[in-house]
Amino acid sequence: MRLKRFCHYCGNRLVDQHIEGKVRRYCKTCKEPIYENPVPATCVVVADSQNKIWLVKRSVEPKIGYWCLPGGFMELDETPEEAALRELKEETNIDGKLEILLGISMNPSAGYGSVLMAGYLVLDYSGEPLAGDDASDIACFHPDELPEIAFQSHERFIRIFLAAYSQ
Repeated sequence: MRLKRFCHYCGNRLVDQHIEGKVRRYCKTCKEPIYENPVPATCVVVADSQNKIWLVKRSVEPKIGYWCLPGGFMELDETPEEAALRELKEETNIDGKLEILLGISMNPSAGYGSVLMAGYLVLDYSGEPLAGDDASDIACFHPDELPEIAFQSHERFIRIFLAAYSQ
């Protein structure tokens, strides 16, 4: 992630300053630190009655060509639940009903510094699965035959699901 160089309030150049126990970007004009926060995103474990999991193959960086859970970034004025269901529909053509929140995780990101990921579970879904949006392919995998997963947080949510729902 590149450091911010200019204040998003006044446009003046930022400097590094020790504030609240760490070095932060600081605007001398506004006399304000520029706080860096993680970017919120969601993903969904979609499983069928045999605990097979739907995954999408990424068609964009990072991790192009790797498999991952359907998901993406939240938009303004959108709840995490709404974002999860929107991304599910955009990437898979599946409409689903969220069962539970599987957890919250942090993923490092070269472009954003860090991504705060909320993972949800969908067991009740409908629609003809089709790859769309940022996905080049979609497939349903048996838990014993999962491909390499693009993101650690997605792997974590899959493990949580399998621990709680597999026989």
